[in-house]
Amino acid sequence: MGSLSGKTALVTGGGSGIGLAVAQLFLREGARVAVSGRDEAKLRRAADSLQGGGRLSYHPADVSDLGQVQALVRRVTDQLGAIDILVNNAGTNIKERRLRELTPESWKLLVETNLDGAFYCTRAVLPAMLERQSGFIVYISSIAGKRATPLGGAAYAASKFGMSALGLCLAAEEKDSGVRVSVIYPGEVDTPLLEVRPQAVSAEQRQQILQPEDVAAAVLFVVTLPPRVSVPELVIKPTTQVYV
Repeated sequence: MGSLSGKTALVTGGGSGIGLAVAQLFLREGARVAVSGRDEAKLRRAADSLQGGGRLSYHPADVSDLGQVQALVRRVTDQLGAIDILVNNAGTNIKERRLRELTPESWKLLVETNLDGAFYCTRAVLPAMLERQSGFIVYISSIAGKRATPLGGAAYAASKFGMSALGLCLAAEEKDSGVRVSVIYPGEVDTPLLEVRPQAVSAEQRQQILQPEDVAAAVLFVVTLPPRVSVPELVIKPTTQVYV
C-alpha cells in the first residue's frame, strides 16, 4: 500500500508542470486524485498521461471564480470522497512585469488567480476538514513570495506574498484542529510559466533548475509526515540559484 492509500487529493493547476507532477506522485502513492485547471483539453491530455483509472478525475474550473470553485469541490467530493489534501498550485504570470508596464487588468489577473483562487479553494474545503478534525492544505507559493525581485515581477510577488500570509495565518489558527498547513516556496522551476519570462530561458538553464518532480517530492514529504509533525514553510531551490 502507498503512503496515501485511502486519501483524496485535489490539485489545482493540475494540467501541467508542478500540479501534474504532484498528481502523478500522489497516484503512485495510492491516493484518489482530482486535477483542475482552466483548459479542458489540456486537462484531458494530462489525465490520459496519468492513467489513474477510477482513482483519477479531472474538472475544468477557474479558481478565480468563487462559484466555479464551490462547484468543483462538490463534484470532487461526490466522485472521489471527502477531500483530505488540497494542493493550491494554480498560478499564472505575465511577460510585462515591470511596474511601469503593469495595468489594472494585469494586476487583477495575477491577484485573482494566485491569491483569491487559493483563498476560495481553502474556504471551500476547510469546513469539512474541521468537522473531521483532519486534513492537509498545501500552498505552492514561490521564492518570489519571500524575496520580492524584478524576476517574478511586482504583481506576481505581491500575490505570492499574500498566498504565503494566507497559509501561515491558517496554520497558526488551526494548529489544534487536526488541519495541517504547509507553504512551499520553489525557486526557478522548468514549467510552462517560463514561456512568459521577459527573457527567453535557454535549454541549458532549464536543465539546471528545478524540475516539477522535485517540487512534487517536497509536497509528498510534508503531507506524509505523522500528524504530530508540521512543516509550516519549506524552501526548495536549484543548487545554482542564490538565496539571500
